[in-house]
Amino acid sequence: MVKPALSEKWIKASIIGTIWAASEIVLGSFLHNLKVPFCGNILTAIGIIILISMSYRWREKGLFWRAGLICALMKTMSPSAVIFGPMIAIFTEAVLLETFVRAFGRTIPGYLLGSMAAMSWNLFQKIANYIIFYGAGIVEVYTDLLHMAQKQLHLQTDIVWLPIIILLVADLIFGLLAGIIGIKVGRDASRESVESLPGAGEGWFRQPDKKPGHEFKYSLIWMFTDLVLIIGAFFLLNKTSWVVWSLAITGIVILWSFRYKRVLRQLSKPKFWIFFVIITLLTAFVFTNAQTGENVLEKGLLAGFQMNFRAVVIILGFAVLGTELYNPRIRNYFLGTSFKHLPLAIELSVESLPFFIARIPAFKTIIRNPVSVFSGFILHAESRLTEIRNSPVFHQKVFIISGPVGSGKTSFTRELIEVLRKENISVGGFLSEKVREDTQTIGYDLVELETNETEILLRESDGTNLDKIGRFAIYPKGFERGMKILSPSQLLGKKLVVIDEVGNLELHDKGWSQSIDNLRKASIHHLLFTVRDSMTDAVIQKWNIPQTVVYKVDETDVLTCGQSIIEQLNS
Repeated sequence: MVKPALSEKWIKASIIGTIWAASEIVLGSFLHNLKVPFCGNILTAIGIIILISMSYRWREKGLFWRAGLICALMKTMSPSAVIFGPMIAIFTEAVLLETFVRAFGRTIPGYLLGSMAAMSWNLFQKIANYIIFYGAGIVEVYTDLLHMAQKQLHLQTDIVWLPIIILLVADLIFGLLAGIIGIKVGRDASRESVESLPGAGEGWFRQPDKKPGHEFKYSLIWMFTDLVLIIGAFFLLNKTSWVVWSLAITGIVILWSFRYKRVLRQLSKPKFWIFFVIITLLTAFVFTNAQTGENVLEKGLLAGFQMNFRAVVIILGFAVLGTELYNPRIRNYFLGTSFKHLPLAIELSVESLPFFIARIPAFKTIIRNPVSVFSGFILHAESRLTEIRNSPVFHQKVFIISGPVGSGKTSFTRELIEVLRKENISVGGFLSEKVREDTQTIGYDLVELETNETEILLRESDGTNLDKIGRFAIYPKGFERGMKILSPSQLLGKKLVVIDEVGNLELHDKGWSQSIDNLRKASIHHLLFTVRDSMTDAVIQKWNIPQTVVYKVDETDVLTCGQSIIEQLNS
């Protein structure tokens, strides 16, 4: 079973989709609270500008629809009543833009025609929604009303299509403007470097300290429960009084804090929350000045209070769902589909979202100088890509030889090493060879691959005070020899490091765990582990290994496995 590396195309799509999703979440909420007309068109225009401008730096085919898919999936944090409409709209707009750019190339006509097609989809989807909601009778009502107006105004021309044509022309013009801005932003940003960003190189997009390890109990039930809680929170925000939704959301946050302590700890930085307080207060201020009547100030403060709770639900909701996405059952499902890269891309998006949200400026700044704002986001995206490229987990390949106890993993690996050496693949590390007495296994010897020298590692416990694993005692001299073999000085020039085997001790931060941590951080060598099949997923989770290839000894042969590894090491 292959768990492939996340391709750079999907990494870039994840970054673009996250920027688009950040604008949808923050600006969309802002515009909807102010009841700004045509806010859907404004958000579509922002998405178009992001896609077109980014294509001037990243020119791979298929980025648009992938970014649209990621952004659409991240829209699942919206209330249930409006989930599917925006998701369909976002993905369709991205596909339309992709289609026209594919047809006409990365040219001005391709971008502008694609922009107008993407923007016009808003109108077609609204018409489709009305027909779906009310049935075909709504068309007759619309037609009859316009015919009555035509008679009253004594018009000779059939005006049934006139309102639709006017709206379509308006959308086309709006799409044209979005395309022009996207082209200008792309051209301007393509001449700038990441170093021109304020604070460049400060590591804004930090990798999380450590992903949840084997001790975290993943649960599909919890994942769906979290999704229901998020949707329910938004429903309460929209349909109930502030007393009800404030108490309910507080309860949800407390519940999450008991299960997802590590995730919530990452989101507890003061600067992160200060940004959302400022956004909500700004919303309250604009709301107060835009409305008239009694209790305007009270309504404005309540709107800001509601925005603050909405932000809490969005950010913590992404965090808890992102944690559950590490569930091996979810990954394994997608690995058998055409979207095998999607889970890792979503994980990157969940990780990146708070940082992109924190860099969205005030709405007033966006209106005054949109080109500068979007150019800045392009450079932020480039900075994020550089950081991901430099991350060890996206360079190092890890291979796992898997099978049950007694399935011949060590013998398989020994033969595999010979196949690799014949192709000049330098291999370091060690094997753990069984030591038998008659037909009984009495222990294991550590065999250094470079010298073929052996050292006692495990023997049946004889009542000594040595540390034990199962019925075997761990001999310090053999363990120290293994640690030395895995030290950087001993692995110089080695392309692949073999550790036989990684199991229960390592999952409890013992055994070779520290050496594996160091090898993962260094990312100088590729790794090959032998692991019991019952522990394979736990090992992958503990060391956050997105680039994993698992070979089951009972499903593959040594030559096929060797050829596969050679191709990947040489790619």
